[in-house]
Amino acid sequence: MDFEQLKRKVLDWADARDLLHEKNKFKQWGKTYEEVGEIFTAMLDDDREAVMDGIGDTIVTLIILADQNGMDAVNCLEKAYDEIKDRKGKTVNGEFVKD
Repeated sequence: MDFEQLKRKVLDWADARDLLHEKNKFKQWGKTYEEVGEIFTAMLDDDREAVMDGIGDTIVTLIILADQNGMDAVNCLEKAYDEIKDRKGKTVNGEFVKD
């Protein structure tokens, strides 16, 4: 499946569970934050499967959060890519530093 198909399935899943539209987007952000924390813990444990699960869960929460804010997650990703695609810089101690 491509990202668009998966995104649609996530939104259908969320809609069936009454998570969209008038629901509290700040609670959804809290869920995103929780999932990001799970990724960090999984990385500390060097648990590849848990990292993968956490990344997937985080993407799910962000798709829902984008929708709750009247946005499309793919458009958000396109905007972010457009901002970074021509950035110049270098990696210092594992972190990209912009010129």
